Amino acid sequence: MRRESIRIWMRYWQQNKRLINGLKAGGKLKIVIAVIIFSAIILFHELGHFLLAKKNHVVVKEFSLGMGPRLLSTVRGETRYSLKLLPIGGSCMMLGEDEDGDGPGSFNAASPWARIAIIAAGPVFNFIMAFLLAVIIVGCVGYVPAEVMEVEENSPAQEAGLREGDIIKEFDGYHVDIGNDIYAYTIFNELKQKPTTIVFERDGQEHTVTYTPDVLTRYLLGFNRVNADSMEVGSMIEGMPLESSGIQVGDVITKINGTSVTESGAYDDYIEKNPLGDEPVTLTYERNGKSYETTVTPKQYDTVKMGFNYNLGCVKTSGLNVLKYSALEVKYWIRTTVHSIGMLIQGQFGIKDLTGPVGVVDVIGDTYEQTQSEGTLMVWMNMLNLAILLSANLGVMNLLPFPALDGGRLVFLLFEVIFRRPVNRQVEGMIHFAGLMLLMLLMVVVMYNDVMRIF
Repeated sequence: MRRESIRIWMRYWQQNKRLINGLKAGGKLKIVIAVIIFSAIILFHELGHFLLAKKNHVVVKEFSLGMGPRLLSTVRGETRYSLKLLPIGGSCMMLGEDEDGDGPGSFNAASPWARIAIIAAGPVFNFIMAFLLAVIIVGCVGYVPAEVMEVEENSPAQEAGLREGDIIKEFDGYHVDIGNDIYAYTIFNELKQKPTTIVFERDGQEHTVTYTPDVLTRYLLGFNRVNADSMEVGSMIEGMPLESSGIQVGDVITKINGTSVTESGAYDDYIEKNPLGDEPVTLTYERNGKSYETTVTPKQYDTVKMGFNYNLGCVKTSGLNVLKYSALEVKYWIRTTVHSIGMLIQGQFGIKDLTGPVGVVDVIGDTYEQTQSEGTLMVWMNMLNLAILLSANLGVMNLLPFPALDGGRLVFLLFEVIFRRPVNRQVEGMIHFAGLMLLMLLMVVVMYNDVMRIF
């Protein structure tokens, strides 16, 4: 999974004042919650394979949740139902699925289109699960309209005719359904000072405006704080000065040019009175109870200003609109995942940007800890929204045409449909095994990166 998808989700809830500030939930609790979410998503995925296999009279030898040795199992009819030791994973083992035989009830005895339906059912069920969870969320807290909340005075956007209350439908060619679509666009596409076209709806009528946004020039050190009341370094901005200064994530900045910035708002007050320029500044910071100093030269950072603020807060809805906006929510996560994969393939993201189960457990723990104070409803909404993200990601990832994944199996089945003969089963089996080994290696690398990032 791309970490950018998680960051987009976190930004969404931040705008609704459900802040995720990096606090760590108890280790056991976050693992339990993560296991429940992972297990539900995987079980629903495998249920898709299972139901379509039964529908097409394919014998399911074992339907299991988990991996490794069996803890519990029971046999009903022709199928063994198992709970296994390792809670991450699951399987729907069909007769003859990875074998050369095509006897009665075997996977290979089914028609190519029946096998395609069985394999595709897993990812499709992930999308169905995401939709059902979205219905719960939209029904409880509403959806996020892409509404203009404020237009800057005398900005190019205002001069072009954009007004508060307008509903954005398209941003520079990118179709917009909900407010999060605009934010996702700005994450995946660097805003530039060039003519920008916006299609919006006002009083039931669509309008189009084009303007060239202004640029805000600032000098920055290049870090993000854990929260507004803390000077603990939460993350570094890549390519900015602080990244190579010796300061690390987790360090606490205590002074800037000798002025204490430990009190709430002191840093912001200092920057307001003493804007950073191209002159070096001295930072004092603490690490493990010891104080250090470093000199950093701020770097010019140009930010393109859209000229308006848009909504990322929920608005209640009802009736068929709940179904409509639930579908659009799932569409948003699918499109975000596909876009992330495309940028990964193009080399714009690297393996270091991926996250696995360890990273997701950390996010789940942070989210749970931060939403406890807002009541049980918000905790549930956050957990369900994370489940939507993970389920949509799993559905898209499994459709990738890579050996061992459902998408890889579909490629071989489509080959059989087109050329009216199957690929040699042994050759296909070896290709899938090689793909599985590569996926396992990738998972180890991603897990290592997650552990290093967290600890």
